[in-house]
Amino acid sequence: MDFLKKLGIEGTNLGTSTGQKFFGSGSEETISSHTPIDGSQIADTTVTSREDYDKVVTKAQEAFKEWRMVPAPKRGEIVRQIGLELRKHKEDLGRLVTYEMGKVYQEGLGEVQEMIDICDFAVGQSRMLYGKTMQSERPKHRMYEQWHPLGITGIISAFNFPVAVYSWNAMIAAICGNVMIWKGSEKTPLCGIAVQNIIAKVLKRNDLPEGIFNLITGGREVGEWMTEDERIPLISATGSIRMGKEVAKTVGARLGKTILELGGNNAIIVSENADLEMAARATVFGSVGTCGQRCTSTRRLIVHEDVFDELKDRLVEIYQDVNIGNPLDEDTLVGPLIDEHAAESMQQALEEVQEAGGELIYGGEILDKKKLNGGNYVNPAIVIAENEYDIVQEETFAPILYLIKYSDLDEAIAKQNGVRQGLSSSMFTLNMREAETFLSARGSDCGIANINVGTSGAEIGGAFGGEKETGGGRESGSDAWKAYMRRQTNTINWSDEMPLAQGIEFDVE
Repeated sequence: MDFLKKLGIEGTNLGTSTGQKFFGSGSEETISSHTPIDGSQIADTTVTSREDYDKVVTKAQEAFKEWRMVPAPKRGEIVRQIGLELRKHKEDLGRLVTYEMGKVYQEGLGEVQEMIDICDFAVGQSRMLYGKTMQSERPKHRMYEQWHPLGITGIISAFNFPVAVYSWNAMIAAICGNVMIWKGSEKTPLCGIAVQNIIAKVLKRNDLPEGIFNLITGGREVGEWMTEDERIPLISATGSIRMGKEVAKTVGARLGKTILELGGNNAIIVSENADLEMAARATVFGSVGTCGQRCTSTRRLIVHEDVFDELKDRLVEIYQDVNIGNPLDEDTLVGPLIDEHAAESMQQALEEVQEAGGELIYGGEILDKKKLNGGNYVNPAIVIAENEYDIVQEETFAPILYLIKYSDLDEAIAKQNGVRQGLSSSMFTLNMREAETFLSARGSDCGIANINVGTSGAEIGGAFGGEKETGGGRESGSDAWKAYMRRQTNTINWSDEMPLAQGIEFDVE
């Protein structure tokens, strides 16, 4: 395929890089990347050995000593050029995201656009790494705070956003003066190699040292090397709650820092005062987009009893017209699940919810693989359920939408908040008092709360992340840059005396 060649993807690819160079230790262990479109093999990628991992960390430590002293606006200029290079390769990289991960092509393009947008944001942020000036109680003393880079930022990203989430971290961390080591998902290794190839062009053009943007490839073992490594002060990890708890425990044991973006069990509350057509359309994108494999996917729809049946019927009507198939086709709205295990997990969840008393009113079946060339395609499901069911309390990474009825706003908010996860939330209403209640301290307990906007599709500029078992991390916009830096308070005495704070007298003869 032409787009693979343009991105530097071949039959067997080296999966370890310190910027411009890819290398391997001679290990025969490889990861085979298969497209979820039809299950066929795309290419192989070598797995990073322990020896190569240590080479990467050493090279990153060396590069940090130089990169941290480059003025932040100059670092921003490098990120600006990366954004320009991404623009040149947007269509090819978007197609690779679709081909290797399975989301529809428009979503693949959107993911690369997120990378471009965060580069633009980071360029501006590079001139706004502000500290504060404080008033000292001692005469002729000046107090202020400043921010310094931490060192190596370790980034562990997931298959569902194989390039965008890396860039949220890497571009902000880079303008802060950090160097990066990235381990992407073993399910989408080629996306990481393609991004590294794109960044390498900018590094070479600017004669920058090896070790600023680094890539390693592998599974759980390689990730554990990172989390256990005291040379990496910050780990930003995106994935399941189970994985995040292990990362937090391991990094916390060495008093390292973490940014955790974990599971979501996101709900939309639909009031009797809502524009139901808007709510229906937002729900469909949120629930079936990326085949339900977004951490912000809409999993629960909490609907007022007065409009429950009307909205239910409208959703079934829309679901019946959703095109399922090859995500590279322009008329497709839902592509395949990432693999067979994901399809099996969906079936298990549907069995559990029905055993608990839920009613499957639409979809849920695995589609004929022969007709769809072997991919793991499913029909998105709609289930009438109760919020308290055990399976509804869990995040199933598949297009299952649970419809839940409520009678008053306090009940709806309690249901919305009544799960362990706390990532994204939404309410559809044209009533100002309802909207403000939902956004108040007695409303949604999620990191993201929207009015008349769905749970899925966050913009660059706002801090992205959630509460409770979602991990509490923040990435991307607002002041998320502070997580990649260390704060330092400075006091300068420009007098000819040595007064102590709090008026302490300590005279030495």
